[in-house]
This record gives sequence, structure tokens and C-alpha cells, in this order.
Amino acid sequence: MSVSLILACIWALIANVLAMIPSGDNHWRRAYFLIAVGVPILGYVTYENGPIMGFAVLVAGMSMLRWPVIYLGRWIKGLFTRRGAGA
Repeated sequence: MSVSLILACIWALIANVLAMIPSGDNHWRRAYFLIAVGVPILGYVTYENGPIMGFAVLVAGMSMLRWPVIYLGRWIKGLFTRRGAGA
């Protein structure tokens, strides 16, 4: 197993441990931390193992951080959706 995949597995383990600890802000600070650390690891995995493995790690990370992904999707949808009265 490559170093990048080992780092991705450690990231996943840390994400699961952080999810088990109670939080007053619904884990948002931890999610920001995990995103900040996970994006470079994702790039490293993609660089070392190719785009297929990078996509697999991306999907795994998105499944763990699903609420930030859901809110990002809603925000992007809101940018392209017309709001207000009229057509």
C-alpha cells in the first residue's frame, strides 16, 4: 500500500473518532479541519495512484462529510435557481 493511501486511511480513522466525540457546534469545526487536511491528501492519492483511486477516496471522504457536501450542493443550486416573483 502506498504512503498516500495509508494517510487517507489514517484520515478516515481520525474522522470516525472525531465523529464519536460530542460537539457543541454539530461538528462543523472538525469538518473544516478534516476538509483542510483531506484535500491535500486527496491530491496526493490522485498523484500517486491515479484518478480512479483518487475518485474512490473522494467518494469515501464525501460519505463521511456528507453534510458539508449537502450544504455546498444547496448553495450551488441556489446560485443557479431563480428566486423571487415572476417567471
